[in-house]
Amino acid sequence: MKTIVYMVRHAESPYNEGTERTRGLTLKGRMNAAKVTELLKNEGIHTIISSPYARAVLTLEGLAAALKLDIQIIEDLRERHFSDEFIADEDFTSAEQQMFEHPDYALPGGESNRVCQNRAVGVLKQILEAYPGKKIAIGTHGHVMTLMMNYFDSSYGLHFMNQNSKPDIYQLQFDEMKLEKVTRLW
Repeated sequence: MKTIVYMVRHAESPYNEGTERTRGLTLKGRMNAAKVTELLKNEGIHTIISSPYARAVLTLEGLAAALKLDIQIIEDLRERHFSDEFIADEDFTSAEQQMFEHPDYALPGGESNRVCQNRAVGVLKQILEAYPGKKIAIGTHGHVMTLMMNYFDSSYGLHFMNQNSKPDIYQLQFDEMKLEKVTRLW
């Protein structure tokens, strides 16, 4: 029995320090969220689940309305917490590389790749067990999506994450807990 998961990375969102959970979408992000709806509305999606962060929910809101489905919010699908301290972009790039090379490495007060991956994959496994043979859309974030996919196939790493767009959509086909096929839809 094949289960299909649509990993939907959120659309473009304005970055404002301190608004990680609440920031919405840019105008371009809202326009692209409408395109996400058009791409997925005829896929036969049964369930929509999302990170609690506004940008992930807003990216799937139109799809939920079109399909007359509620969006289930799951806290453990939230974006990874990188650090309790401000990290400059030039420092973050090298730290990010270190995170992927050493899964237990974490910035001060932040989550390691391993910790983030364990919590997110735990949710994904519960989803696969709860909805066998169904089609599920998951509103997610770049790091979280990459780490979930990496758990099943180690070729999904930093390079994969860095080439993703906002939004982005990957269709994952599972046979029980085995990832069989990945197709980029965006």
